[in-house]
Amino acid sequence: MIPYGRQEISEQDIEAVVAVLRSNFLTQGPMVPQFEQSLARKVGAAHAVAVNSATSALHIACLALELGQGDWLWTTPVTFVASANCALYCGAQVDFVDIDPRTYNLCPVALEHKLIDAEKQGRLPKVVVAVHLCGQPCDMQAIGALAKRFGFSVIEDASHAIGGRYKGEYVGSGRFSDITIFSFHPVKIITTAEGGMAVTNDETLASRMALYRSHGITRDPSLMVGESDGPWYYQQIELGFNYRMTELQAALGVSQLARLDDFVARRHALARRYDQLLAALPVTCPWQHADSYSGLHLYPIRLQLERITLSHREVFEQLRERGIGVNLHYIPVHTQPYYAAMGFAADDFPQSMAYYREAISLPMYHSLTEAQQDEVIATLTEVCHG
Repeated sequence: MIPYGRQEISEQDIEAVVAVLRSNFLTQGPMVPQFEQSLARKVGAAHAVAVNSATSALHIACLALELGQGDWLWTTPVTFVASANCALYCGAQVDFVDIDPRTYNLCPVALEHKLIDAEKQGRLPKVVVAVHLCGQPCDMQAIGALAKRFGFSVIEDASHAIGGRYKGEYVGSGRFSDITIFSFHPVKIITTAEGGMAVTNDETLASRMALYRSHGITRDPSLMVGESDGPWYYQQIELGFNYRMTELQAALGVSQLARLDDFVARRHALARRYDQLLAALPVTCPWQHADSYSGLHLYPIRLQLERITLSHREVFEQLRERGIGVNLHYIPVHTQPYYAAMGFAADDFPQSMAYYREAISLPMYHSLTEAQQDEVIATLTEVCHG
């Protein structure tokens, strides 16, 4: 089976983790701050807060932005459920904005129309989560302008997009947003096994997120209520969580980060080759905006079903049966039973549903060989022309 994604672990990565195992610190040592500083420097952000998953990063980002009961968070339906669930963790409500049919990202035109209506109804969002699907950045300049006009905060869910760029700057620079989130799950561009990071240029937001990731506890006397009892003393000043990243994960992250640009460049070479090899097939290849350089976490095609005798499901199943580990990113969140129970209907976001009914993610990862890529194309050709 050729998987749709997999990690790339080098001997250098292994040695970095083993060095931590032989050290005095497995948690809360020097590697987590080093990873934070290295990543912040790489993307051009002032602050970084490492956590145990991107989901945790989304949660503490929402808390830092003071999202709570009575507030709204808007995001795209075509994302993993965590992009919406983070609002519910805070007691807020969720709504969605349909996607752009070319980029598959949250559509800024649809966002503007929805904001105009919401302003009349007195229910503007407090936070918009802009998801860089497959690694391609959203139109952040347009979203950032709308944020200023309508007064909401912006979280970039860049779980797919580390190493990507927008208007010449690395995703995470924070030029058009308040906080950017990265994921280091094994199928992502770089990995820490599990892990995530929130980056920001706002010192106050960074301090809040650091507090929330570690039980809401501080040892800083300037933040305490009253006087410290001594050097052993700490206080819980917020209701926080145990979202900390381990030294083992951070060491792997530091090692992987050194190869980030190579990983992304290889994905671009594979994507260009896919574009050429798929040109004659009844599929639509992913479109890339001129303002962006995608992280290319995923390579989704859309089946031109009117030119194929099989259904979407039949194509997917036949590829899997023949050893091609395709996947589908994502089932629109608003169709999940938990969200449907809130009153969302499948037809509420037609572009998202049109994408879902045609999309298949082909294998895309750094160590994918050209021979494996040829096998993917040959198998897809056989299935489509069955």
